[in-house]
Amino acid sequence: MGMRIWHQSFTVLAKLPAYAAALGEHFRKVARADSEVVLHGMHDKTYQTNYPGIDIRHAYMQYLHGQQFVLGGLAAEEQGFDAYAIMTLPEPALRETRSVLDIPVVAYGESSMLTATMLGERMGVLMFIEEMTPQIEENARRVGLAGRFGGARYVGFGFNDVLAGFGSPASLLEKFHAAARAMIRDGVDVIIPGEAPLCVLLARNGIHRVDSVPVLDALGATIKMAEAMVDLKRACGVSPARNGYFTAKPPRERVNELIALYGMDALRPPSGKR
Repeated sequence: MGMRIWHQSFTVLAKLPAYAAALGEHFRKVARADSEVVLHGMHDKTYQTNYPGIDIRHAYMQYLHGQQFVLGGLAAEEQGFDAYAIMTLPEPALRETRSVLDIPVVAYGESSMLTATMLGERMGVLMFIEEMTPQIEENARRVGLAGRFGGARYVGFGFNDVLAGFGSPASLLEKFHAAARAMIRDGVDVIIPGEAPLCVLLARNGIHRVDSVPVLDALGATIKMAEAMVDLKRACGVSPARNGYFTAKPPRERVNELIALYGMDALRPPSGKR
């Protein structure tokens, strides 16, 4: 039986057609033949430029933008999707989104970190936005993996470099290898590409290892986690906890009332693809 997975990016995919096309190509490769991964981006007026990093390096701005992830999850469930995938390293509003949905909710950072524990002993993240390092460290603690987290570091180039590098990647790949080897010398034995565009770039160029260390396809790991959680729900009845502050499900009617009160109805995703 097939499944539909709602992919939620932290970018405005409508303004990044080459990146969106690369994502779609990659998901068709890593997902099962009967899984449909439907791409969604942020509202087209979310950012001042095509780069979310100007905003999301600040905690409060990321918190505000995170409301779109909750709205995307609500739309996914209402439209009959089988799973919701938060495809960004910082995983904004992950716990809050899980608290309001019954379909499986998976996330890029958590899925890649959990997968990394089965590949090595100590993981490290290479990323664009150095200011988010404390958040990624906190996320590792939340997942219970602080003792196996070797840190998050700047990879040596940025978002727009990767977009340009899809056509000519050699210099970026050289910088990535240098940054990865520096982490390896410090005891890391699994490398996680911090941002999804970097992950796509590496996967497109067949970068799965640096020397003896695996470079995890975090996008692929997240899709596979979504497929596994849907399978577990269908076969075993697995569903979220509902007995604590972080997991108790609020009434949907009241959630919708508050979304309207705070003027967020305009940010709800439309019924079609974005």
